[in-house]
Parts: sequence; structure tokens; C-alpha cells
Amino acid sequence: MSKLSLFVFGLSLSFIQIVHAQTPDWLVPFQTFYATELGETSDCQSSKPSVYTVCSPALKNEGNAAYVYHHQQPTETTVVLFHGLSDSPFFFQSIAPVLHQLGYTVIVPLLPGHGKLDADDDMEDGDLAKRWTAHVNEVMTFAHSLSPNVYIGGFSTGGALSAQHVLTHPNQQKGLLLFSGALALDESVESMAGIWGIKTLAKLLDWSYETQGPNPYKYPEVSRHSAFMLADIIFDVRDRLAEGSELNLPIFSVHSEADSTTPIRGVKSFVKQNAGPSETFFIDSAFEVCHADLVVSDSQLIDMQYDASEVDASEACKVPKANPQHAEMIAALVGFFNNNK
Repeated sequence: MSKLSLFVFGLSLSFIQIVHAQTPDWLVPFQTFYATELGETSDCQSSKPSVYTVCSPALKNEGNAAYVYHHQQPTETTVVLFHGLSDSPFFFQSIAPVLHQLGYTVIVPLLPGHGKLDADDDMEDGDLAKRWTAHVNEVMTFAHSLSPNVYIGGFSTGGALSAQHVLTHPNQQKGLLLFSGALALDESVESMAGIWGIKTLAKLLDWSYETQGPNPYKYPEVSRHSAFMLADIIFDVRDRLAEGSELNLPIFSVHSEADSTTPIRGVKSFVKQNAGPSETFFIDSAFEVCHADLVVSDSQLIDMQYDASEVDASEACKVPKANPQHAEMIAALVGFFNNNK
């Protein structure tokens, strides 16, 4: 090897060492959560300052990966945000940076069975809901090891899992954040969820589950079987409240009144039972904000590069749109944190 080649190699090695040095030791355990779930983790091709991302060849792309917005050292407050059913951490890319700018550590995990090139076995797993809950528990344990003040929250299914967690772990969280919280489903879906053998039938109807579609950060369809897994989580939340589980903490809830996927009645009922302070930002139905669009900003919509030619664009809520009230929603969220320091 020539002297020039050795010099270049030395610079490259030094650069790699610098990049790895930028990952604080206290964040390394976050990577271990996904080594088993994804089979293998790897370095990401792209990176952002103060963002630690856990990539894997098993993922559809790096935009589906779990990540942590950090400040090189643990902060007084950590916020954990769980994504929704069939989507990925990408959908918090317009919210996590805002909370990071407030001085918080922001953890955005990847729920089991999500973001993958092949998720057929996961979506047919009868223990999928238990795997979700177990992952929420381990991530929250990690978050509490970092900060004395920990907020938990999520979008859709992530919101339901967060609600379940605060009920099973009372007096541990600083607050709860619900973005289109899935605390109710269409009445016909909820009714079917109680039918014996419905999950087995759902697996047959799902057949071979497809993960590739017009949105690179979301599965093209929600698995029927996984939807009934979500119903189990919702029913568990209701049962715990009915049995007297304590709900007494600051809650921020944002929801579209036009949401037909997770009707707003579920969130309203949940918030009504909270003994602590609750702040709501309900988007008027006149804005016609669909369930999945609530957390989508203009820049995220561009990043999706959604190919509408692959779907029936005339079908309601099929093609993603940016939430026209996104900026107002973010302002309300910041106000909530300022009011609950």
C-alpha cells in the first residue's frame, strides 16, 4: 500500500472512530432491543447530528428505524413516543425535533412486527399484542434509567399502548401524550373482535401479508389480525378503568373530529376519567383531517414521495395529506409542556 493510500486509510479510520464516538455509551442499550427482534442491526448510511438511529437489513429502509434525539448526555426529562399500527417512527419526524429543541431526550421506538421487509409471521403471531406491551415496558424502563421525569405517548396504536402502560404503572410517568389515540374503533370492528375464532379467520383473510406499497414508511394495508390485537389492548384499557385503575396525571390529547378509524369518543371518554389536568386539541371536522394524516407535516408529505398512481385516489383518506392544523397542534403541544414543567 502506498504512503498516500495509508494516509487516506488512516483518515477514514479516524472518521469512523469519530462517528462512533459521537454515540454516547448510555444510548448503546437502545440498540440491543432490536438485535433479537430484527435479527441484525447495522450502521445507518445517513445520520443527523444528535440523532442515534438503529438500522437493520431487515427494515424496508432507514426511515423505518427506531431513533433517539439526544443531547450527548441524559437530560432531566425524556419523552417516549410510540408509532401506530402498520406505520413506523418516521411519522414522529415533525414532532420529535420540536421536543428535542425544548431540551428533552426523545425516544421513538419501533414496535415489533413493523418497518420490515417481511412481516408476514409477525402479523399472524397470536402473541403480537404481548410483544408490543413487552417492548413498551423495556423501553420505558430504559427511559426511567435516564431521567427522573418521563413522558409517554403515541400515535393511534402507540397511544393505546401508552394509555395501557400508565394504567399498569401508575404514578411513574410525568404525563401522557395521545395523537389520534386508538381508544375506540368503529363499532362494527369492536363487535367482531368479540366473536370466537375471529383472529384465526383474520389470519386466513390476510393470507400473505404485503409490506411494500406506495408509502415507503408504512405498510400498504393494516393486517386484520393485528387490528384485533389492537382491539384487545383497547378492551384492556377500558376494563382497567372500569375496575378502578388510577388515572391521575397530565394528559395532552390531539384528535380529529373527522377521524372515522379511531372515533374521538374513545379519547373523550378516557380523558373524562382522568383525575389530573387534561389539555385537548380537537380539530374541527370541517378540516377533514383523516386519522393517519394528523401527525403529517408538509415536509413529511414531500419526504414520503407517495405514488398515488398505485391506489384508488378517489377513496377517502387513501392518499396522505398534510394536516392543515399541524402548526397549531405543535404550538398546543409546546404549551402543554410549558404548563407542566
